[in-house]
This record gives sequence, structure tokens and C-alpha cells, in this order.
Amino acid sequence: MSVLVTGAAGFIGFHVSRRLLAAGMKVVGLDNLNDYYDVGLKNDRLKILLQDKNFSFAKLDLVDTKGMQELFKSGAFQQVVNLAAQAGVRYSLENPKAYIDSNISGFLNILEGCRHNQVEHLIYASSSSVYGLNTKMPFSVHGNVDHPVSLYAASKKANELMAHSYSHLYGLPVTGLRFFTVYGPWGRPDMALFLFTKAILAGEPIKVFNQGEMQRDFTYVDDIVEGIFRLIPHLPASNSDWDGGSPDPGSSPAPYRLYNIGNHSPVQLLDFIAILEKELGKKAKKVLLPMQPGDVPATYADVADLQSAVGFSPATPLEQGVEEFVRWYRDYYGC
Repeated sequence: MSVLVTGAAGFIGFHVSRRLLAAGMKVVGLDNLNDYYDVGLKNDRLKILLQDKNFSFAKLDLVDTKGMQELFKSGAFQQVVNLAAQAGVRYSLENPKAYIDSNISGFLNILEGCRHNQVEHLIYASSSSVYGLNTKMPFSVHGNVDHPVSLYAASKKANELMAHSYSHLYGLPVTGLRFFTVYGPWGRPDMALFLFTKAILAGEPIKVFNQGEMQRDFTYVDDIVEGIFRLIPHLPASNSDWDGGSPDPGSSPAPYRLYNIGNHSPVQLLDFIAILEKELGKKAKKVLLPMQPGDVPATYADVADLQSAVGFSPATPLEQGVEEFVRWYRDYYGC
């Protein structure tokens, strides 16, 4: 099987690519290697992937329409896993255009490539951020998500709508995955676990927003990868019971599905910090701050649909996942 993985030098894309290669698949990894965060970290991930003869790399930006067309024509991809995006809620307040370029225009090129080149299945990353102002817990893919609180979230909701339109118009099987606060080895430097670890080890204060009154459904990266791996051969089917009079946002009469991938076990931010302090053997200097624009107080994934579809739901304990991250961090940075 030939699979295109976009964002292959990124955090999740790197881990997904490794899993597919381990299963004997041929992987073409796409990444533009932008400088949103340390390019050296991206290149080090890429060096590992390039050790496998079944991996090839295309340095390409999703918004390069001609380049994307040529890649799809030459690749003969059976499956596409789209993990490339401009990430980060807070950065969307500073540079909103980056989100329109990558997450909207770039995603259109993915959809067009799949449509015109007989791709069997498109899996793409959405985000728990689409739940926005929703407060009904746990978050369900069958609930309304029309009130995002950041442009990043709005771009991910737009991806879901764009994917549905292509599924409806062209019969393209598409599966959208709403990721919940992913963490683990080789993680992104702009995420809380990375930022906190770096600061605590350096004896610097950490910023704790909403006075620490936050809950997050922290999900270990290996669980995300397992969910994606199981869904690749699981092509979405049309929902014959779908009712336009009472429309279900999580399915469709088209071959379209949405799934949450989260640990379905929200943790208080202060408890999360305590676990990290224990693992590092060092106390954090906390600076308690108000809620940041674009943030939400809590996330909590309902994963019943994922469990029903592929017999899997994330379950890695936070203590185990943090231990694995800290082990990697100390080894990678020599501290």
C-alpha cells in the first residue's frame, strides 16, 4: 500500500509514518519544514524516517497547487493521511493568514488531489478545538460545533465542511479525526508539556492560565497513532438512517465520518503539573494567569464511536505518558 502522509516531519506525522513503515507500507512524507518551531527538531525526525527504504520525502507546501498536482499524479496513493496544518490556537491571534493559507487553501489542494487521482480513503486531522463554546461533556461528534473561539478552530471546522462537500459530490471516502491535547516523545515545543519541562529544568517560572482551573483530555501520541492505523483500512460507509430533518453532524448519507480520539479522562492542569514535577524531581514555580483568548476551560472526549468502529479507545495513563516524554526529552537534550 502506498500512503501519503502530510506533515511527516511534524510530531504526529512522524509517529504515524514510523508505524506505517513498520507495517511494511510504502510512505511518501510531505512537509514544508517551516520555522513555526525548531526546524532542527523536524529534520531530526526526518533523518529517522529516511533510514527506511520504503520512505521517500517531498519538501512541498500544501498551498503549492502545481506541486501538489504533480505529487498526486506521480504518487498513485491509495490512502492519504493529512496531518499538515498551521497549528496552535494562540499563534492564530498573531498570524491569522497562515491558517487560511495552510488549513484552508492547502486542504483544498489535498481534496482536489484525492478527487482526481482515485484515492481510496482520506483521513485528516481535525481538533477538539472545534467544540468551542460547547459545555455539554463529554464532547460528542454528534453534537453541534458552530461556535469556535479561535480562527484555528474555525479552520478545522471548515476542513470538516469541505471534506463533507467532496464526499457528497464525488463519493470520496473521508474520515475526520478530532485530536485531544496530544503529547509524547518528539512533541511540539509550543505545547504545555514541552514548555513546562523546559522551564522547570531551567528553574524558570511556568505560566498557568485560568489560575490552573483547566481540564484537558491529554492523549498519548501512540494512542493517536493506533487509532489512525486501525482506521486506514476502515473506509467510512454512508449512513442509511441519516435524517435530514434531524441531521447528525458525525455521519452522512455520503461516505463520511467523524471520530474523537482522546483519552476520555480529563485531568486538572494542576494535577498534570504535579505529575510532571514528580517525574522531574523538581518543583515548578507557577505564575497564575487569567484565561487566554481562544482557550476553553475543559475538554473531554466521547470515544464511543471510535470504539464501536475499530475496537479501540485510548487508555495510556498520564503518568506513563509523561514518564516516556521526560525520558525522551532528557536523552534528546542531554539534560
